[in-house]
Amino acid sequence: MKKAGLKLGISGIVTALFFWLLSVPLGPAPPLGKFWNPQTGFWANTQNVKRTDHKISVASEALSDSVTVFFDQHQIPHIFASNNHDLYFTQGYITARDRLWQMELQTHAAAGRLSEILGSRTLQYDRYQRHIGMNYAAEQALEKLMAHPKTAEAVEAYAAGVNAWIDQLDPSEYPLEYKFLDYRPETWTPLKTALLLKNMTYTLAGSNSDLRMSNTRAFFGDSFIKKVLDISPPLNDPIIPESKDWNFESQAPEKPQHSFTPAIVDTVAPFQPDPNNGSNNWAVSGSKTANGYPILANDPHLNMTLPSIWYSLQLHGPDQNVMGVSLPGAPAVIIGYNENIAWGTTNVGADVWDWYEITFRDSTFSHYNYDGEWHPTTKRVEKIKVKGESTVTDTVVYTHHGPVVQTSGDEPMRSNIPKYHAMQWIAHEKSNELRYFLDINKADNYDDYRQALQHYESPAQNWVFADSSNIALTVTGKYPLKWDEQGRFIGDGSNPSYDWQGWIPFDQIPHVKNPDRGFVSSANQDPAGDSYPYYLDDDFAPYERGRRINEQLASMEDITPKEMQKLQMDLFSYHAKSILPTLLQHVKTDTLSNIHKKAVTELTEWKYENKGELIAPSLFNAWWDELYEAIWSDEYQQTDIPMEWPSRDQVVTFLHNNSSSKWYDNINTPEKETLKQLINRSFNQAILSLQNKHGDWGDSWKWGYINDTDIRHVGRLPGLGRENVFTGGGGESVNAIRGSHGPSWRMVVQLGPEIKGWGIYPGGQSGNPGSKYYDNMIDEWRDGELFPLWFMRQPPTATDSLHYTITLN
Repeated sequence: MKKAGLKLGISGIVTALFFWLLSVPLGPAPPLGKFWNPQTGFWANTQNVKRTDHKISVASEALSDSVTVFFDQHQIPHIFASNNHDLYFTQGYITARDRLWQMELQTHAAAGRLSEILGSRTLQYDRYQRHIGMNYAAEQALEKLMAHPKTAEAVEAYAAGVNAWIDQLDPSEYPLEYKFLDYRPETWTPLKTALLLKNMTYTLAGSNSDLRMSNTRAFFGDSFIKKVLDISPPLNDPIIPESKDWNFESQAPEKPQHSFTPAIVDTVAPFQPDPNNGSNNWAVSGSKTANGYPILANDPHLNMTLPSIWYSLQLHGPDQNVMGVSLPGAPAVIIGYNENIAWGTTNVGADVWDWYEITFRDSTFSHYNYDGEWHPTTKRVEKIKVKGESTVTDTVVYTHHGPVVQTSGDEPMRSNIPKYHAMQWIAHEKSNELRYFLDINKADNYDDYRQALQHYESPAQNWVFADSSNIALTVTGKYPLKWDEQGRFIGDGSNPSYDWQGWIPFDQIPHVKNPDRGFVSSANQDPAGDSYPYYLDDDFAPYERGRRINEQLASMEDITPKEMQKLQMDLFSYHAKSILPTLLQHVKTDTLSNIHKKAVTELTEWKYENKGELIAPSLFNAWWDELYEAIWSDEYQQTDIPMEWPSRDQVVTFLHNNSSSKWYDNINTPEKETLKQLINRSFNQAILSLQNKHGDWGDSWKWGYINDTDIRHVGRLPGLGRENVFTGGGGESVNAIRGSHGPSWRMVVQLGPEIKGWGIYPGGQSGNPGSKYYDNMIDEWRDGELFPLWFMRQPPTATDSLHYTITLN
């Protein structure tokens, strides 16, 4: 009896423990019982039932008329409304239906509020977002956005639509991620849209190298910068042809006589946007196309996630009919076309984030030195809620430059740091980019395009344009007036000469219309070359993609949309063509093993195309990485301070121009290495590295596997992404797939009497992992297919191949 009683007691304890485990959260995850509940847990998110036509009733004051949404075979919504308020309300409603969690996550990340959901693991990131002033930037934007009636109407209607969707949700219907993290949707506000737009500025105009460049100058000297970091490769091909005549008088300020030497910075910002953020776009005139009308193409290169950062739709209202992709969380179409024009974008990468060394009067941080006087600071208290823990309070100090960001990254401001740095960033300026998007959606011609661009300030973008008779490109943005190289290094925060001195006039921003060569294009390279009289930056993307696109377009005639799609998938590597023959010349062939001989044969016969099924791209990339490290790492690793490394195309030019250099010698060895020795050693090391990581020579060495393309869940939740997508391409190819980064949306538009568009992104319309529309387009995207976009001029008939229709009453 005692033994039976003991077993019963143990069984009871185990049972109680089991139910306790099901009822308590484990870290950021919800109670397991709640998550696995078949009625309300993740099972409720599977979508095996075919959607059918239905009507939805919303609050009587929400809409002034009924709205119809037609869904095509790709689950793209085509929204037909009789007024703009109802149009944007429905855009918000439908987007939230498919992408609510993504919208919430992105705006929480922008605002530095991830710790509310994920706990202390994201506290450092949240602190950083607060210290760079993301909330302040969004508040500045919101003020200007709400001051304009049309943009205010759009964001308020959009927010009302999102909230209408949220309000009718039962907890069992919450998106999967809410259940996994035991969280509930938050009311949407126009501030969230402003945060989303400012987060776009951070993604595309949040890179800065002032701190690293200042350290590099202090450690290696001006000579190194001049001979290595200032190299201009001979194949550079600016976006605006260098033959452009800049027929205006520059208003750039003079460089001050005072030379400032900042203190060494031991750490830099812990979070930086992906350095590969970029894009391709181009437009060809009707003189070069088969049907006599322009064609426009665009493929923005960003982190590829599930769900996609884009959401495809059509907006049909009384004064617009537009199709393309939107940003989930913001009204309007960002990239697309209407019945008369098409437009697309690439990132400029101008220097619009500058750092200033600040001297405070004392440890209270209440005054700082500027222009010979002590000026008062302002302080912003930031309260960061942390899931399961106490709220963290932080104080951010602002100067007239902007917020002061301590360089440690994970601690509140301390009084024992010798020097602090304030940042001046274009995102802190009051701006209303949404006005541009609303206007370009309704534009009819080139003049409308130029007028709309005057409202676009950041992030600076190369907006390409086409209508039935014109093509154009404008390097659009609000650029500070600077003296040459101002902002390249840390500035003197006490000297007014280091302040931004105003703005480059809009009419003097680089732009081109209907050039003689018959096309315009951009691939993030230098916008205008050395002849342009204003300083924009000195660190643009390497020339390779831009030159390849321009050479291909120059050689093409009777162009069709299919040929434009083919060019988007171009795999040619100018990088390999530029340096591989030189590397092969230096290989000591008489001492090679069989596998090394095999590698030389592969590389010698290679046509410089980054095809997934080839091994040669894997060999070349491994070889180049090893050689790059062999040249520079011994010198750079002398110190722990962060410094600027030379770019890929600069190193190629350096190798061609310097057969012997002190930089080839490894300072950690007694012998004096030569370039030839480094080439051979790095070749051997590349083979060894491939063997160690991928086994013996075979299929696992194919570039499609080594390219390592994982399309992860936007919140990095395990099991909700697509891993090991077999891809070609590379960062230097037009098809710029590299790892999880690459063409996030491919679009081709044929202008003419009846405009036609094609598009695809690596994902699907739905944000629900239980939907077949979650990742249904990845394979076609990988293979270079583009789906015809159904651009409706009027509501479809019953005979059209619709999937279903929703009517909002």
